[in-house]
Amino acid sequence: MDMDRRKFLITAAASIAAVTSMAPEAFARNFSPEAEPVRYPDPDIVVLDDRFKKYKIGNTPIQRLYKGTLWAEGPAWNGVGRYLLWSDIPNNEQLRWLEEDGHVSRRFRFPSNNSNGNTFDWQGRQIACEHGTRRVVRYEYDGSVTVLADSYGGKQFNAPNDVVVHPDGGIWFTDPGYGSLVLYEGTKATTGSPQPYQKEAIYRIDPKSGKVEKVADDIYKPNGLCFSPDYKKLYVADTGASHYPDAPKVIKVWDVVDEKRLKNGRVFASMEYEGRAGFADGIRADIDGNIWASAGWVGDGYDGVHIFAPNGDRIGLIRLPEICSNVCFGGSKRNRLFMTGSQSLYAVYVETQGAHIT
Repeated sequence: MDMDRRKFLITAAASIAAVTSMAPEAFARNFSPEAEPVRYPDPDIVVLDDRFKKYKIGNTPIQRLYKGTLWAEGPAWNGVGRYLLWSDIPNNEQLRWLEEDGHVSRRFRFPSNNSNGNTFDWQGRQIACEHGTRRVVRYEYDGSVTVLADSYGGKQFNAPNDVVVHPDGGIWFTDPGYGSLVLYEGTKATTGSPQPYQKEAIYRIDPKSGKVEKVADDIYKPNGLCFSPDYKKLYVADTGASHYPDAPKVIKVWDVVDEKRLKNGRVFASMEYEGRAGFADGIRADIDGNIWASAGWVGDGYDGVHIFAPNGDRIGLIRLPEICSNVCFGGSKRNRLFMTGSQSLYAVYVETQGAHIT
């Protein structure tokens, strides 16, 4: 009996030692409210290139502001209301985090028709991409809903994903179709094709006529998008490798012509890092033209946010303990980066500002 007990203790000790030795790689940092404070500078804000040093603040931490979503997406900052709005696609709801006291208003909007990307236009009205209805809508001041786009070329959209606004009032959005590929995020198409209803593409809604125009489809599955600070370029994340074996894991960029058209589509940056490549999903530009891209589906040390200089070089990382789906600059000074993880909302202050209103 003593021998059996001795064997058990030896085995248990060995197991604990093995777990302890692998903990830095295998287990994520504890972001719970009960966790010990992180020692500055935050070790998960990583400088890869000297160009990123001026954006890293030495005495600020990455913070988890909320935990409880299934798949968080579409963060958008409302400057007048001083709140962050975001979607939980599977739970069919939108949530709101208020800057004044940090509390979250659960089910700010329910049902949300499995909304994904959100933004606010130049009049402060919310615009949302709905997976469940495969349309782009605007919420009016009186609470009514205006359908801005639900089809192109006589066919319904696949499932609009992300949306941004241009100073001329034009609304640009992507249609990769994820909300029609699984019931979990919308309404599953019966076509059985990775293109549920039509070729994946990028669209523009004209502010005067309301006409929907296809501006580019030379991309596998266009996902998150953003303009350069001067609105002369449009960046779009390509997540086509989720369904197409030949699709590269990249961020593409086009030149914007006459504020209405795109030309010269090309690769801006590869998501490959240290021999591993995940997906960029949501992206945003800062005032210096850097691109802050959510990153995920690889694991510890990769998942989080990757920051690219205007020439496409990766210059920094913000490592998170879960997949990051989207990002947004906000806060009163627009110098706080909000990051939607799969199950959480995170934020960190950076020494730059978002280039656009949301």
